[in-house]
Amino acid sequence: MAAVFFYISGHGFGHASREIEVLNTLAERLPTCDLVVRTSTPRWIFDRTVHAPFTLIEGACDTGIVQLDSLHLDAPRTIDEAAAFYRNLSVHVEREAALLRADDAAFVVSDAPPLACAAARAADVPCVVLSNFTWDWIYEGYPQELARVPALLPMIRDAYRGASEAWRLPFHGGFATFDHVIDVPLIARHARNDPADVRRILELPADVPLALSSFGGYGVSGFDPFRLDCLDTWCVVITGRHSAPTLPAGAVFVDESRIYDSGLRYEDLVRAVDVVVTKPGFGIVAECIANDTAILYTSRGRFVEYEVMVAEMPRFLRCEYLDLDSLLAGRWREALDRLSTQPPPPERPRTDGAEVVVEMIVERLGE
Repeated sequence: MAAVFFYISGHGFGHASREIEVLNTLAERLPTCDLVVRTSTPRWIFDRTVHAPFTLIEGACDTGIVQLDSLHLDAPRTIDEAAAFYRNLSVHVEREAALLRADDAAFVVSDAPPLACAAARAADVPCVVLSNFTWDWIYEGYPQELARVPALLPMIRDAYRGASEAWRLPFHGGFATFDHVIDVPLIARHARNDPADVRRILELPADVPLALSSFGGYGVSGFDPFRLDCLDTWCVVITGRHSAPTLPAGAVFVDESRIYDSGLRYEDLVRAVDVVVTKPGFGIVAECIANDTAILYTSRGRFVEYEVMVAEMPRFLRCEYLDLDSLLAGRWREALDRLSTQPPPPERPRTDGAEVVVEMIVERLGE
């Protein structure tokens, strides 16, 4: 069978986590399908969580946002790097189109690099955008910086026109470029293990509420866990892929490698805790919705997706805002305690988007 290519933005882990669900579901539905991933997202994420053979072609296929850490970004550098990348778009397109032809690509999924759409058009391969936002919409949030490079948004939009349609996820923005848009349910990772078992396997306390600090690969600068004011009644769980930091009593470090080596996945930990402390991005929000875990969130700088997330989250999950100064100062107790008494959210959205998307891919492939 010919190959299905997944072009995945390297901006954060949310794009990768949802596409991994699609990859796994597609492999179950079409076991002989060749899966090819193009991304700058670290390979270990795919090696740990994709449960079928796949080919990963490493390298940047867009520039995303320049992050200083999980909560701070550099808008001028973001636009400068995007402008430099798209000035050479024709070179990138030629390279990617050659890849698609060489691997006999039958279908391209873009989440959401415009390059994928332009390359698919050049190689005469069907392409869809599967995302909750488009990069032109994100960059519109930086009008002052865009004034220096007025050609950037038109180039991105023209590249997106190489896709035949967009499959739009919830919490969305953008998509004005597409004539044909299909709304699909949330793609979310669902825990497969009982929370009590997860706590036991990871040696987390069973008799106190747990708050998971989850800020992705960028981390948070300026946070000192010794300043946390909640550790007499809450246990704060901190994860990472490095040696354990020195922590106060009441805080626990879990090496992410240990999670996967134990046969668990990150979403198992999300379900096993009571609250996730994070910035609101699609991946972690979808995961908390799917696993009925509350969110204590803070601001994340000038990123237009944030406003959409904050407006929509109360419909689907228990959530509470904590200002950045309080987050960094460790003043978590009051917000955590309020969250613990919040009633259930008013709505329960569908979280089977991976299954829906895979059926659409299978239909487009004519299988």
